[in-house]
Amino acid sequence: ADLQASKGAWASLAIERKITLLRDLRVRAGEQATRWVHIACDAKGISPESPLAGEEWLAGPYGLIDALNTLESTLSAIAEGRDVLEGYRTYTRSDGQVVVEVSPSSLSDRILFSGSSAQVWMDPSVTLATLSGTVGSFYHQEQVEGSVCLVLGAGNVASIPPLDIIFKLFNEGHVTLLKMNPVNEYLGEVFEEIFADFVDGGFVRFVYGGGDVGAYLTSHDGIDAIHITGSAQTYDAIRYGSGPVGDANRVADRAINDKPISAELGGVSPTIVVPGDWSRADLTFQAENVVSSKINNSGFNCIATQVLVLPASWSLADAFVDEIRVLLGRLDDRDAYYPGADDRCEAVINGSGKAEVFGTEARRVLVTGLDPTAVTDPTFTTEYFAPALSVVRLQGADVPSYVAAATSFANDVLAGTLGVSIIVHPKTEKEHAAAIDAMIANLAYGGIGINAWSAAVYLQSKCSWGAFPGSTSADIGSGVGVVHNTLMFSKPQKSVARAPFAQSHRTLTKGEFHIAPKPVHFVSNRQAHLTSERLIDYLLTGKTSDLIKVVGHALQG
Repeated sequence: ADLQASKGAWASLAIERKITLLRDLRVRAGEQATRWVHIACDAKGISPESPLAGEEWLAGPYGLIDALNTLESTLSAIAEGRDVLEGYRTYTRSDGQVVVEVSPSSLSDRILFSGSSAQVWMDPSVTLATLSGTVGSFYHQEQVEGSVCLVLGAGNVASIPPLDIIFKLFNEGHVTLLKMNPVNEYLGEVFEEIFADFVDGGFVRFVYGGGDVGAYLTSHDGIDAIHITGSAQTYDAIRYGSGPVGDANRVADRAINDKPISAELGGVSPTIVVPGDWSRADLTFQAENVVSSKINNSGFNCIATQVLVLPASWSLADAFVDEIRVLLGRLDDRDAYYPGADDRCEAVINGSGKAEVFGTEARRVLVTGLDPTAVTDPTFTTEYFAPALSVVRLQGADVPSYVAAATSFANDVLAGTLGVSIIVHPKTEKEHAAAIDAMIANLAYGGIGINAWSAAVYLQSKCSWGAFPGSTSADIGSGVGVVHNTLMFSKPQKSVARAPFAQSHRTLTKGEFHIAPKPVHFVSNRQAHLTSERLIDYLLTGKTSDLIKVVGHALQG
């Protein structure tokens, strides 16, 4: 009732007032950052002094504060009548698709993320002439009506709930009711402190509880719209009901809940390796890239690499898998904190292929020998949401035929369209530029990482984050709609993030130049926690002295 009474006031609130609230929100987020990280570390069995704590700094306060900074710039431009995209490179690809290069966009980007970039690709209907009209569309309406959105919070990544709140508030004009997930409801007190001004204004409310509370709220007359981060099964239960009746309703597309629902639902995320002439150091570095994308957050990420796609004819394929095997065996056990993880690992171990188990309390699983033509294999159709990695080898007479086969496999066999990663040597990409470009263009995924884990798209707040467009209610896949998107594009298709193939001291032989050290999210980065904490200091202050501290720790990683 409080939110219903305030929804019109928020929708029509002057942008200048929203900017003031946004700035205060950033201050509160900064004040709560250390407490936030320490609570999350304690819940996941991580020492705040451990490099693993870097995961919580990045996936917690960093994600939120970076988004708040960009949102302020976007809203300020709209308030002053300036072009939000001023200073960003925009262009049309040869196939007619419009692209905005959202990073690097500043000197600090070029220093902190040397050799990296990020782009947002627009829906094919957008042209350079119409692009500006798709930015900040909520703020260009003559009349705005308020709405109450229920956000069903994620239980795994700490920045997801607050990022969902600010997207609904600022991009779409909704006041928001956040139901915390029982898995990480311990963060509720932190979020309530951060959003205190919004709570006082009647624009945000927090509630707690299990599935019964969620079911009550999704059908409540006071809820106008719903956003969920979770599984397709949960979406289907909301839209169509549960059990055999719900299944029948879904098949007939007979909804029992017709409220607008946006959703981010995960899927089976692949990393596709393009064959090339790699050195031993390349094999080791990229093995760590893959393992980090699997083991981060104990494997409980919706875009954790689940299927590693390798070329069957690549002479280095066995050596690459061996590097992964060695690294998995060397890692320390971590708490499998997310409910049901042990059962899901057991299902993987007892499934198809040859399973190798590493560790004891929190098992890490590597599966090889899978048949890529067994398209109904649960490996390809069911998200593990556990520390388990499967390897598939595809045929291809040469690079172009292999990448075409890998693209088809990712699009047509693997469930979901949220995130995909590609690993390709710069010289291979240059030699087969047309084939690699076609691969990136044809992969029907909302987030694509090139020599980067697709989570780089998640952490780049200017990018859109969500499934590739095209899902229907009856076949929801990885969901519908996007979040983050702090430049406020109304018609993004997908986002593409690129990172260097090798560390800076090995660039000259790779055909690329940058000054990037070991990526901060790599499992062997000894300075991950300190680098990430200093990075947040810099986001809050913008001081050169804080930037220097970030660089200093990063170089020691």
